Amino acid sequence: MATTNKIYSTGRRKTSIARVYLTPGTGKIVVNKKPMEDYFRRQTLGLLVRQPLELVNQTGAVDIIAFVSGGGWTGQAGAVRLGIARCLSKQNDKLVKSLRDAGFLTRDARKVERKKYGHKKARKSFQFSKR
Repeated sequence: MATTNKIYSTGRRKTSIARVYLTPGTGKIVVNKKPMEDYFRRQTLGLLVRQPLELVNQTGAVDIIAFVSGGGWTGQAGAVRLGIARCLSKQNDKLVKSLRDAGFLTRDARKVERKKYGHKKARKSFQFSKR
């Protein structure tokens, strides 16, 4: 891991938080000290993480090291994707417009709604009986 040209950014999705470090390299992606293919076992999650890199043609030009905590697989993959997009925008200001147009720089603010008292779930109620 080279100390020169290291760019850091944070990504969040649901309850997941990703700390992402971007360095010039060969296209290696490491998540929680494991290769991305071993960490995100679903192929769709790997595609989700690589989307910002493929959009700006940087797949083989940068190495990414990410540390993710909280949430599930999908939330973590979304957090890493946002972190990568933010790192790329810090690296080159000209990429911001294409990343923003594709929706990679927008934080998805949707979270699980809390359960309310007197209800089975957040909105589902118990069966109502008039008589």
